[in-house]
Amino acid sequence: MNKTELIEAVAKDTGLTNADARKAVESLIATVGKTLKKGDEVAITGFGKFSVAKRGARTGRNPQTGATIKIKASKSPKFTAGATLKTVVANKRK
Repeated sequence: MNKTELIEAVAKDTGLTNADARKAVESLIATVGKTLKKGDEVAITGFGKFSVAKRGARTGRNPQTGATIKIKASKSPKFTAGATLKTVVANKRK
């Protein structure tokens, strides 16, 4: 499912227009992004938790040359699925 299909599904499930559903989905995405950028977490009970994973600076190797390189510290978004989401996914696969 891509973003457009998600918007259409939200509109169908909620009775909103596609334009209103688009605003809601885009607002959710923007809010999660802003919150993570501040370093905070977003927890949606039953669904999961969005957080920021921090990786320290380290040394690595260039796979082509084998030369040692310095890799800068970085941050990346992380999602941890909640118990309800895990249950839904596990039951669908059976």
